[in-house]
Parts: sequence; structure tokens; C-alpha cells
Amino acid sequence: MSGLREDQVDQYRRDGYLSPLTALTPEAAAGYRGELEAFEAQIGGKVTSGAVEEKYRYRLHTLLPWAHELATLPQVLDVIESVIGPDILIYMTTFFIKEARTAAITSWHQDATYFGLRPYEHISAWIALSPASVESGCMRFVPGSQGLGQLDHRAHVDTKILNGASQKLTGAYDANSAVSAPLTPGEFSLHHTLTIHHSPSNESDDRRIGFAVSYIPTRCRHLGETRRAPAMLVRGTDDFGHFDLETPPRAGAEAEAARMHADSYARYRANYNDQVALVTEFGEAQVTA
Repeated sequence: MSGLREDQVDQYRRDGYLSPLTALTPEAAAGYRGELEAFEAQIGGKVTSGAVEEKYRYRLHTLLPWAHELATLPQVLDVIESVIGPDILIYMTTFFIKEARTAAITSWHQDATYFGLRPYEHISAWIALSPASVESGCMRFVPGSQGLGQLDHRAHVDTKILNGASQKLTGAYDANSAVSAPLTPGEFSLHHTLTIHHSPSNESDDRRIGFAVSYIPTRCRHLGETRRAPAMLVRGTDDFGHFDLETPPRAGAEAEAARMHADSYARYRANYNDQVALVTEFGEAQVTA
């Protein structure tokens, strides 16, 4: 195992994020980008363009062997284990893509707001498959903001926001203390589910492509009651049984993977929408374990 040093773990716990770290060589990152763009050609549109079904932006680790491989890189899992321990689930994967010279952004937000996961131990690895520079709209983090707890958000603010509920943070925070976290292809960042962050528009001439993987320890659970949430065990053992465990996609079993992905996405989206509705009606502070 080649995870984080003790001082890096301390830095992550203090600041709520850590960047940059290395996941892949630039050549390997280019190879995964090629896989993504070949998949986009196959489905007839870019995954964030609105020209294809929304499900193709999410949970591709349950559909495509290469996406599963990218989500389970040993060097990334070693880092995650350093923070949350040896029993690890993937709860979600998402492509965050900003096309060249477009207005798409992620507004200031906390990931925890609508995920419905408790305790707040969800950690995201954001893997760059193209340059995520200041010019192209890299992420910016507010150091230490995870210590503020869950703050208020408002959903469906603006269609150019890439987050699933187009949400925007309305609670009090110090945006002036934000720090940019640029990444080169093959690098990744970590951030805590309560860390306040955003990313501005892409003013470069290339796509800004990020693959975000949401990892949780098996002790976490989902608050939703409508549909049992799925997750994939990628390291260690699950002694809790809070989630329906998914199986990795296999070459030669594409139809099975397509059915699993469709069901997995539908259950995730139903639970996410329930959390959006609950938070909108009752407020963040009332939606608790």
C-alpha cells in the first residue's frame, strides 16, 4: 500500500481537501480520455450536452469496464484507505465536463447536501483527464470549511450549473479565502463532503474533463426510504449491509451491465430527488439521521 503520509492526512483533515496527487501518467490519462470520447461517439453525443440520456454522465463504473478500472485505481484506493479505512464502497461516479469556451460552472456548494449519506465521511477523488487549469475552470476550495457543518442551499438555481440539482450555497461562508486547485492530466484532488467548493467557466480551447468518484466507508448509510441505495464494494469487506452491492461490468456481458447501470442510476436518481425535496421542504438542519 502506498497511501498518504501522516502529514498529508493531517493536512486533509485540517483543510478539507488535498491537491494535487498523482493517479495516472499523462499518457494513461489520455488513453482514458480516448475511451470516453469513443463512448460518446457510440451513444451519439457528449455526455454533458443534453443530446444523450442523462444516465450516461453518471455511474459509468457499473456499465463500462474501463470506467470501473478508472474508479478503482490501486494508487487512488490506497489514498482513500489512508483517510476512511480499509472497507470502501463507491457510492457514485460522475463526469464533470466543461466544453471549451462555454459558460458551464459548478456554483459554491457542499456535496453532502443532497446525497443523504451519514455519517459525513464521504470523500471525493476528482481525476483530471484533460488540463484543469485556472483558465479552464479548475476547482476552488474554501480551506477548513468542512468545519462549518451542513449549510443551507437552494436547488434549481441556474441551468448552466453542472451539479445534479443545479444547487447554490446560501449559507454564510468566506469565499475570499478560496484556493484554486489546478490539475494536469493524470492528477487528482480529494475533498470532504462538507468542504465548500466551486469551479468557474472554461475559458480555454480544450474540454475540461474530470471524473469524480465518491467513496464511503461501509459503515455509512443512506437516509432514503423510497428505494434501497446501491453501491459497489471495491476494497475490504462489508459487515453492515446498508447498500445493495453492485457487481463490476464484464467484457462480453454488455447487456447485463446495461440493465444493471439503468437500474442503478434510476435508484440513485430517485433517492437524490427525494433528498432535494426533503431539504427544500424542511431545510438542511431538519434532514438528519
